[in-house]
Amino acid sequence: MSAAPISERIGITTTIPVEVLFAAGVIPVDLNNIFINAKDAAELVQEAEHDGYPRNVCGWIKGIYSTVLSRNIKTVVAAVEGDCSQTQAMVETLAMRGVDIIPFAFPFGADRDLLRLSIDKLIQRFGVTWDDVEDYRKKLDKVRRKVHKIDDLTWRENQVTGLYNHYYQVCCSDFNSDIDTFERDVDEFIAQAEKSSPLNGGLRLGYIGVPPIITDLYQFLEGLGVRVVYNEIQRQFTMPFESSDIVDQYARYTYPYDVFRRIEDVAREVERRNIQGLIHYTQSFCFRQIQDLIIRKKLKIPILTIEGEVPATLDARTKVRIESFVEMLG
Repeated sequence: MSAAPISERIGITTTIPVEVLFAAGVIPVDLNNIFINAKDAAELVQEAEHDGYPRNVCGWIKGIYSTVLSRNIKTVVAAVEGDCSQTQAMVETLAMRGVDIIPFAFPFGADRDLLRLSIDKLIQRFGVTWDDVEDYRKKLDKVRRKVHKIDDLTWRENQVTGLYNHYYQVCCSDFNSDIDTFERDVDEFIAQAEKSSPLNGGLRLGYIGVPPIITDLYQFLEGLGVRVVYNEIQRQFTMPFESSDIVDQYARYTYPYDVFRRIEDVAREVERRNIQGLIHYTQSFCFRQIQDLIIRKKLKIPILTIEGEVPATLDARTKVRIESFVEMLG
């Protein structure tokens, strides 16, 4: 599956060691971001079903599949361990359509020896060196620190909304495929945010779980006067922990590993950010729905669990549940 030549635009199915791709001079494209921001996002899900995908398959998986084919992506780096349990079958259907698949694995338990081996295989596949990758890690960390500033402006200074906090952090998966342009965008945003008046105080909520397939969640919450001051997985995309090297960096990254690492991180941020309640987003037909049971037992804070299936606005029932949750906490 790795015999085909590397194309210029490389699709990625989730946050992976993107430093390797930049070092190789190719353009990483986060397929999730392309899919969810597409005007035809709902149609992309339907196209996968037309090709034979069952209805009870994750909407993100179906959207990624159709995005690769419709956007003519020739090569995909796929996280076949540590992300979605349906990714392997999805990339097999893409391989059948002639797409070159480069597998990457986040090993169970964040085993550093296995993680180093996994990164080394990626480095060899793209023909770069560990020194090249470390150079790019330092370059990307400079941009990541600026996005950390946006996070601080969200929860410390109340000058950034939860929606923009979500956006800039989630973009750190691929830096919008252009590091320099993204950095300028971040600089301009920070300059404007620092001049703005603090947002009105209100209920302080945290968002945990994968980024939502629901398209208007943050806008609806802000319309209720709620402040979303924490986005869990999106923050992890920014590599928020100090690291000694790239192996250490991706071992500390909580998303691909067990839920208990995530819970420890969430608990720290709940206390640090004075969060009064959590919204736990779960994707329909995702194995992570089971982890909601553990999260509710381990975190001693009110939690509202909501679910999304395909790209769409909030349904009336979920709106009522959110309003009731906000009213209860308020």
